[in-house]
Amino acid sequence: MVCFLRARRSALPSPSADVPAIHAVDLTKHYGHIQALAGLSMSVPRGEVFGFLGPNGAGKTTAVKLLLGLTSPTAGDAWLLGEPVGKAEARRRVGYLPELFRYPAWLSAAEVLSFHCRLIGVPRPVRATEVESALTEVGLRQRAHDRVGTFSKGMQQRLGLAVAMLGAPEMVFLDEPTSALDPVGRHDVREIIRALRAKGTAVFLNSHLLTEVEQVCDRVAVVDHGRVVAAGTLDDILGGGAMVRLHLTGLEGVNALLARWGDVTVEGDWVSVRGVDANTVADIVADLVARGARVHAVEPQRQSLEDRFLELLQGSGDEVAA
Repeated sequence: MVCFLRARRSALPSPSADVPAIHAVDLTKHYGHIQALAGLSMSVPRGEVFGFLGPNGAGKTTAVKLLLGLTSPTAGDAWLLGEPVGKAEARRRVGYLPELFRYPAWLSAAEVLSFHCRLIGVPRPVRATEVESALTEVGLRQRAHDRVGTFSKGMQQRLGLAVAMLGAPEMVFLDEPTSALDPVGRHDVREIIRALRAKGTAVFLNSHLLTEVEQVCDRVAVVDHGRVVAAGTLDDILGGGAMVRLHLTGLEGVNALLARWGDVTVEGDWVSVRGVDANTVADIVADLVARGARVHAVEPQRQSLEDRFLELLQGSGDEVAA
């Protein structure tokens, strides 16, 4: 059964755009002599999709447990939707899809959702509407009365998403939501995430599929050894990784000439300049032509999130968090 987080929702304060969905300061967690988090600090704005990235053992799961109030920090502070983590006032406004979950095989999809509506205090007169809406959003409306035991792993993942969306939460935590889905299913989940953002819901996305993160996230944080090693918008994270490849002939000393624009790599007639701003590519080409070069091809490229992710993790040290 998916972990129950929300209590009855009544008399909730209006969300404030000025208060971050998540704000953590120096969160630290020890399990005996093992340090799982080592002073994690980050802030997640409301109404955005936030990607939380890191290798296995980086402390991601521990961080999520702390933010959801499922465990307590050894040191540091964190606030969820303006409330100290662990408070019912915050947990009742959160939806959660864990990576590993199970629903009773003998229940139907509609029965699973109806049961969770009772848990979170959805009034009886509107439960049927809430269930139908959630099933429609995740593409399971036609399977509403089929037993969960007949569902594929991908269909069960969709059902877990539907549970996380019940009760109009202000924030949704998604742990590997596309891990069991085919390309069509991953596309559908991306659309669901975008729809949540359009409604003003903050989404905390923990995923190993960096291409998925790159397509939907407004901001990301890369965590390693229990600390955030990089955070910001995708442009912030990838800005220094822009590159242009040029096919040149007719000019000597290209390496020294282009070094003022960025890091240069020469492979025969092809020259790569890393760290350039996209707006400077035309200036580079004009400079080369003015000096007598023949420019046969220009290929602006952007470093992938995967490449940047691996780059950030290089030289992080040998100690691994739990």
